[in-house]
Amino acid sequence: MGIREEISADLKTAMKNKDANTRDTLRLLNAAIKQLEVDGGKALDEAGLEAVLMKQAKQRRESITEYEKAGRNDLADPEKVELAVIEKYLPQMLSRDDIEAVAKEVIAETGADDPETGGPKMMGAVMGKLLPKLKAMGPADGKLVSQIVRDLLS
Repeated sequence: MGIREEISADLKTAMKNKDANTRDTLRLLNAAIKQLEVDGGKALDEAGLEAVLMKQAKQRRESITEYEKAGRNDLADPEKVELAVIEKYLPQMLSRDDIEAVAKEVIAETGADDPETGGPKMMGAVMGKLLPKLKAMGPADGKLVSQIVRDLLS
């Protein structure tokens, strides 16, 4: 079953169970998907659907961070619920350890670990080689990747 069918089936279940949070989140996802399809003039494939879900999840994560910085847990909590629903449809993200292991390899390959010529100024070269390798392994949080590389180069 594809992502679209899974969302539709879960939406029906949420409506039957009177689960308002899940129902509303799935309706928002359907609306975002339909909007992109109308704008693009064609139906989205599984990769396109996954991209929409990733974008929606990223928006929720950013909102949660901002709300928590402002001390507004009353606004962050609903976003966390929506994020949990969205993440159900996303493939498993790469773990911090997986990202770190590949990052260390790429840093060694590029020579960014050399104290004289490497360091933080080599971040662009490292990221250029690292991102395609990570993409082949699976989805990764770009913010986390950037933070790990920055920490390793410092």
